[in-house]
Amino acid sequence: MKIKKAIVREPSLGFTQCVSSHPLHHTVNLEKAMQQHVNYCDVLSSLGLDLIKLPPKKKYPDSCFVEDTAVVVGNKAFITRMGVQSRRGEDKEVEEALKEYFTIKRATEPATLEGGDALHLPDRLICGITQRTNELGTKQMEEWLQVKVDTITNPNIVHLKSYMKYLGNNMMIISDEYVDHPLLQEFDLLVIPKKESYSVNCLSVDNTVIMSKNFSYAQNIVIEAGFEVISLEMSEFEKCQGALTCLSILF
Repeated sequence: MKIKKAIVREPSLGFTQCVSSHPLHHTVNLEKAMQQHVNYCDVLSSLGLDLIKLPPKKKYPDSCFVEDTAVVVGNKAFITRMGVQSRRGEDKEVEEALKEYFTIKRATEPATLEGGDALHLPDRLICGITQRTNELGTKQMEEWLQVKVDTITNPNIVHLKSYMKYLGNNMMIISDEYVDHPLLQEFDLLVIPKKESYSVNCLSVDNTVIMSKNFSYAQNIVIEAGFEVISLEMSEFEKCQGALTCLSILF
C-alpha cells in the first residue's frame, strides 16, 4: 500500500519532561527539538505525504511520539493502551483523526501496547513484548486487525523498532544482537553494529529511507542496498528515547 498521509504532533512546551532514562535527558533543548520536528515534517511533505497536524499537548510531554498511540492495518486502526500510565490520554486526538479513515477499536485493561513495538511487514506484524507492551496487548491487536502477529520478547528494551525496521524489497535493517533471530532469517538483513544502533530506528517511504544524522556506516549500508537516504538531526528526540518512526503514523 502506497503511503499517502502522516499524522504528526509538534513537541509541546512540556517536552523537556519526557519519560526517559537517557544520560543526556537533562540537556533536552526545546527550541532545537521544535526545529528538528519542523525539518522532519518538511521532509515528509517533500516526499508527497499529506500531513495531519495535531495540536501540541503540554500535559503530555511525550505526545509528539504519536506512533505509540495506534497501529493501523488495512481499513482498521487499533488504539493502544500505553505501558507508561502518565502517557495514557495522548491518544484522544489521534483517535479522532483516524476515525475519518479507519474503523476503530481500543485496547482494554490489563493489556498494554505501544506502536513503537509493532513492526509492519508486507504480510504480518512482528510485535515486541517489552517494557511497554504485554502479551495480552498483542493478542487484542491481532484479533481486531485480523493480521498474523509474531512476537519477540525482551523485557529489557523499551520498543522493538529501536532494534529492527522493515525497509521494503525483503530488506530489514537490524542491530547486530538480533542477527540470528529465527523470525528474521527469511529477510535480507542489513546489520548495524552497536555503536550505530540508534540509526536502526529509521523511516522508510517508498524507496527513500529517512535516517538519523551522524551514522555514516549505517547510511552507506542502506544506500548500497539500493535505497535513497535523507539524513536528519534527531539529537533532542534521542535524549527522550524517541526516533524517526516515533514521530508519525503513516498510512
